[in-house]
Amino acid sequence: MSAANLLRRLERNTLWVLAAATLGLVAYRPRQPGLALGVVGGGVLVGLAYWAIRGVADALAEGAVQGKNARNISGWVLVKFFTRHAILALAGYGMMTRLDLHPIGLLIGVSAPAAAAAIEAARGR
Repeated sequence: MSAANLLRRLERNTLWVLAAATLGLVAYRPRQPGLALGVVGGGVLVGLAYWAIRGVADALAEGAVQGKNARNISGWVLVKFFTRHAILALAGYGMMTRLDLHPIGLLIGVSAPAAAAAIEAARGR
């Protein structure tokens, strides 16, 4: 099993968990659409976080493969990493305050990768 295959399965499982949680909350609480939309918003937040972390990992790995000095690369990469996470925090705040998404829905959405990892771990046993 390669790492790339594992990442693809985790990405796919995360999307399935998000879809199942969204549809489940629409069925369970049809009069509270903010809860189900919160799950979608949490999925967007976790997607942005994944993009930020993957960008850092890719940049550091590329620099190591090319034999560049890690100090030169890591400074710029860390600035980009923390800037992306500041944007992520502002997006979460905006989703709760401006879009009025339910915080529990957001929490369920950002927890989807953990559920996907649990599914993958159970599948591996």
